[in-house]
Amino acid sequence: METTETRTVVSEFLGTLLLVFFAVGAAVLAGEYIGTFGIALAFGFVMLALAYALGPISGCHINPAVTLGMLVARRITVRTAVEYWVAQILGGIVGAALLFLVAKQVPGLQTHAAFGTNGWGDRSAVHINLGGAFVAEIVMTFLFVFVVLGVTHKVAVVGFGGLAIGLALATVHLIGIPLDGTSVNPARSLGPALFAGGAAITQVWLFLIAPLIGGALAAVVHQITHPPQEPVVTADGTAHGEPKTSDEPPASGDRV
Repeated sequence: METTETRTVVSEFLGTLLLVFFAVGAAVLAGEYIGTFGIALAFGFVMLALAYALGPISGCHINPAVTLGMLVARRITVRTAVEYWVAQILGGIVGAALLFLVAKQVPGLQTHAAFGTNGWGDRSAVHINLGGAFVAEIVMTFLFVFVVLGVTHKVAVVGFGGLAIGLALATVHLIGIPLDGTSVNPARSLGPALFAGGAAITQVWLFLIAPLIGGALAAVVHQITHPPQEPVVTADGTAHGEPKTSDEPPASGDRV
C-alpha cells in the first residue's frame, strides 16, 4: 500500500474509533447527566472536530454510508471505498472495545443489550416499530450524506463545510435518539452491538442496511441537484472548472 493510501486508511480507522469512543461514550457514560441534547451535541462536535483534523487527509468519511455515497457519486474508486469500509468497521470495533473496557470500570453500569446501541420496539424510547425505524434511518442518513455531498461539491462558504456536517449529524441525533438511538452509520452501530450482545445483535442488521440505502439515495438525488459537469464555485462566486473525476486524485472539494 502506498504512503498516501496508508495515511487515508489510518485516518478513517482512527476517525471512526474516536467517533465511537467519544460520541457513543457520551451516551453510555454520561447519558443520564447530559440527556438527549447533550448526546446529540457530542456526536456533532466530535464530527466537527474530526472533519477539520482528518478532512484534508481522507475526506473524513468515518461512515460506510458516506463512503457509499461518494462511490455512487463517482468521487472515489471502488478500491478506495473497500479500503475505507474495512478501516471504518475495524475502527468502530476497536473504539467500542476501548469504550467497553472503560464502562466495565464503572460499578453497576448496564452494558448487556444496551451500551449505546440502536433498536426498535421495546428497545426504543417511543417504541417505534421495525418499519418506522427502517424508514427513519433511511431519511436521516439521506439528510446527513446529502449535506456531506453538497458542502463538498460547492464551497458555499470557504472552510465551513465541517460546521455544516457537524450540525447535520447533531440534528439527526436530536430527532433519532428517541426513535431508535440513531445510527446513520453502520460502523457506529456494529461495534457497540458486538459488545452489548442480546437484542442489540439481533436487531443490528437494520442499522447496517438502512443507512447504506439512505446514503446511496442521497448520492443519486445529489447528482440531479448538483450535476457533475457543474463548475465548483467558491464564496466569491468564481467558477473553477469542472470537478475532478474518480480517476484523478481526490480534489479539495471532495474533502471537508
